[in-house]
Amino acid sequence: MIRIALAAALALVSTPVVTQDAPPIAPAPVATPAPPPGPPPQRVGTVRVTLTTSEGPILLELDKDKAPITVANFLKYVDTKRYDGKTFYRVVPVPGLTDQGLVQGGMKFDPRQMFPPIAHEPTTKTGISHVSGTISMGRNAPGSATSEFFIIVGDMDYMNANPSAPGDNQGYAAFGHVVTGLDNVKKILASPVSPTEGPPGMKGQFLVKPVKIVTARRAG
Repeated sequence: MIRIALAAALALVSTPVVTQDAPPIAPAPVATPAPPPGPPPQRVGTVRVTLTTSEGPILLELDKDKAPITVANFLKYVDTKRYDGKTFYRVVPVPGLTDQGLVQGGMKFDPRQMFPPIAHEPTTKTGISHVSGTISMGRNAPGSATSEFFIIVGDMDYMNANPSAPGDNQGYAAFGHVVTGLDNVKKILASPVSPTEGPPGMKGQFLVKPVKIVTARRAG
């Protein structure tokens, strides 16, 4: 009996102990970065246009109810694809400031590409002020605007109509604003300019390397 008990004890000692494996530790969940916020909802009475440029996209919201003549004119160039392949070619910084000013684009005064001039819609009529991100039409005399447009960075009240001022007091025809892509407008504003390019009165304002407008399309 002693031998049997001893043999049994030795057998227990020589038999490997079976243990239950611990459950695997689940890896910590990897945080998924939140997608960037999309553009705000489109307002009633507006139409959106995306300018795809070599510096990135610029999404515009145009106030067709407030500035119907100016918006219809701009959309005419968009729908006929006349802005495709054109450029932002001119920048005018605010004196003493590097982060405020305007960038101008369009046909670059090519009469073969321009539709007839349109009637002027002053800010006193449209109610669209020249605040940062506003898109407006370039002109000489009131009623001479065609294809050239500009986008401003920084508020510029002096561009608004001022009936109490002497002389040409009609200001510029603002017709919409940038929804997204103002950072790309700022890149254009900061681009190098040529000291010699441009017509009289605009020298030092033309870009060394104009920023291409790849396409201009209605959005949504």
